[in-house]
Order: sequence, then C-alpha cells, then structure tokens
Amino acid sequence: MPGPALHPEGGLTAYRGVGFDAVGGGSYRRGMRLLHTSDWHLGRTLHGVNLHGAQTAVLERICELVESPPDGIPVDAVLVAGDVYDRGVPPVESVQLFEWTLSRLSAVTTVVVTSGNHDSAIRLGYGSGLFRDRIRMVTDLGQLDLPVLLEGSDGVRAAIYGIPYLDPDHARVALAGAGEPLPRSHQAVVGAAVGRIRAELADRPGVRSVVLAHAFVAGAEPSDSERSIMVGGVDRVAGTVFAGIDYAALGHLHGPQAPDSADGSVVRYSGSPLRYSFSEQDHEKVVLVVDLDASGPARVTPVAIAQPRAMATLRGRLDELLEAPEHTPAEDAWVRVTVTDRVRPDSLMDRLKSRFPHALQVFHEPEGAVERRGGTTVVSERDPRELGSDFIAYVTKTEASGGEVDVFEAGYEAAVVAQHKAESQEVA
Repeated sequence: MPGPALHPEGGLTAYRGVGFDAVGGGSYRRGMRLLHTSDWHLGRTLHGVNLHGAQTAVLERICELVESPPDGIPVDAVLVAGDVYDRGVPPVESVQLFEWTLSRLSAVTTVVVTSGNHDSAIRLGYGSGLFRDRIRMVTDLGQLDLPVLLEGSDGVRAAIYGIPYLDPDHARVALAGAGEPLPRSHQAVVGAAVGRIRAELADRPGVRSVVLAHAFVAGAEPSDSERSIMVGGVDRVAGTVFAGIDYAALGHLHGPQAPDSADGSVVRYSGSPLRYSFSEQDHEKVVLVVDLDASGPARVTPVAIAQPRAMATLRGRLDELLEAPEHTPAEDAWVRVTVTDRVRPDSLMDRLKSRFPHALQVFHEPEGAVERRGGTTVVSERDPRELGSDFIAYVTKTEASGGEVDVFEAGYEAAVVAQHKAESQEVA
C-alpha cells in the first residue's frame, strides 16, 4: 500500500477563513519532528455501520507514515490529543486496535496520548505507570507539569506537556489549590493549566514547548459529530490562552484548522483521521507533521490520510437518482439521499440500495413543499438556554420565563454531567 505524500497546506479545505499558513518546500536543517493527530473515536458507528475496519485502515496509514516517512526524516514523537475512544467503555475490538497501534508506533518513536471528553480518563490511563518510556498517557491533572523531554538532531530540545480534557466542575477546584474555586468556565481551567505549564517551563531555558489539549478554541468551526462540552452556556476558550507555547496540538474538533493565536505561538487542530458524519464529507482528512528548529515558529505540513470509503449527499427524483450517470462515483460511497418525488415511492430504501448499496440516510422531501421553520441546527451544538426556551414555548404555547429557562438549563447540565460520569468511571 503506497504511503501518503507530504503536500503544501494551501491544498486543504478552508474553514471559516482560518486556513493554514503556507509552508515552503525548500531545504531546512533537521530539528525536532512531531506527528499530531487526534479524535480517533475508536468504537464509533456511522448510522449503525460498524467502522472498525475503516478505523483500522486509517491507523494502519498513520503507522506506515511513522515507520517509513515519505521524506526519510524520522518522527521524534506522535501526539494524540484526546478522544482515542468514542465512549468510556469501548468495545473489546477497539481496545485491541489501540493496543496494536500503540505497539507499532512505540517500536519506532515516542507516543504521547491525552484523554478527551469521550474517553474515560481512568480507563485510558490504566497501567500507564507500567508502560515503557516511549509511551506516556496523560489522563490526570497531577501530570500537567511533568513533561516528556526529547532531544532531536541539531541539539533541539523539546518539552511536551499534556492537558487531559478538563471538566470545569471538577478542574476549577483541583486547579485552584488552597484558594477559592476558579470561575466555572473552560477558559478559566484551561488558562490555569497552561499557567502551571509556563511556570514549569521557566526553569528550562532554550527548550521548545509543546502542549496537547482537548478544547474548543474560539474561531474554529465545529461539525455535527462532536459532542457538546458547553458549561454555563459557554464552550470556547481563546486561542491566546496558549501564549508563550511554541506549538499547541489540539483535539476535539474534527476539521483540520488553525484558530487565531498569540504572536509566536502556533495553534492547530489536526482533525479526526476518518469522516464521522456527513457534515465532514468535504473535509480532507490529515495528520499534521510539525517541525521545530532551535528557534523560530513551528512549521506545519498536513499529510493526507486516504479515506476507506467516500461520502456523498444526493438529491433528486428517484428515477433520476437511479439512472443519472453523474451519480456513478457515489455508487460505492456512504450516501445520504433526499428524494423529491411528490409522492413517496414504494420500497424506497430497497430501490436506492440497488444502485447505492451503502446508502445510510434517506429522506423524502416533496419538491415544492414548505420548508420547516428553524432549519436543521444540530441540537447538541445549540445553547441549552435557547433550546430550553424554544422547547417550553412549543409545549406551553407561551413565551418561556427566565425562571423556567434557568430550571431547564440546570437540568440539562445535570444530565450532561451524569452522562459523562456514566461513560467514564461510573459504568462497570
């Protein structure tokens, strides 16, 4: 299987104007090289389809890239910025796939893994004290200021720090020390964590700094497949929170992108290596190769990860969908179809699958029908106060009061906390 090739950042899809800085193709001194990936979501399904085979294929490609770099320059460390698994108690086959991947990667390089909001931090970190030096699992706040220290060629030294996903309700107390709890926000807890890292870095002059974090940075664009981490109506942190850090390797959002950051800091999302919703069908999935010299900004080069199966969204009358030659490329893709016949055709799914055997979603929207008010905003991405207000108004036929919305928001956040606990340490 041929390995992926390095290509300039300008070839990637843009996300709300936050694209990548161009990288030059000229020669440069060999310093520290890192490979940044995230959001593997092992164990996830796509509209009921088991993705284990597809996940195995993309992790195989990542392993090949590290084992046999296309330009011959070895990778000093692989950074996995959270959401290794899709849920706190993953399927056995997913645990085995992660073990297989770790074994291959750690045979040739150092691997640093942090936990994300989908992972059970306790389960992901189990046994980490027994791992060899080449595997570092950062799943506990006590590990914030314990960097992995690496030395590349040309004497370039780097300190790699991991920030596990920080639930504000827990981290605001744990990171406050003996003082009052921090404000209940992602900005406060991530800022405090980075502050601890900066304090540790102060004793390491001349060392390049790298931080892994799992967070929603303002200015970046979500997709339909990320779970909301909203607390108190806010889920974002400012990119400037990583000021003073040479490279911030982010996870959580599934599209590769570069949110705004402080001068001198390079902040990037690698995105997921596999498409996990139809909102991602136009994403070019990548891993990021990061080169650090003894000084100067990090250089980031995306490396395309070929997808095991394409995605396509089709719309039209059934007879046109079944006969039009322009839909031939979609015959082997995962397909979402909207049929616009005035009357719903008989045996609709069976007839569509005769041409598109991997059709996953089928909708019937008669041409000319009145569109439903409000569009198709994904519920998980809406502000819970807005969602509650709309729900109460729909049920009671009257405008929701502030007190009613407060009660809805409190219930919503309690349910989110209970879900996260159930998927992490509470589920047997």
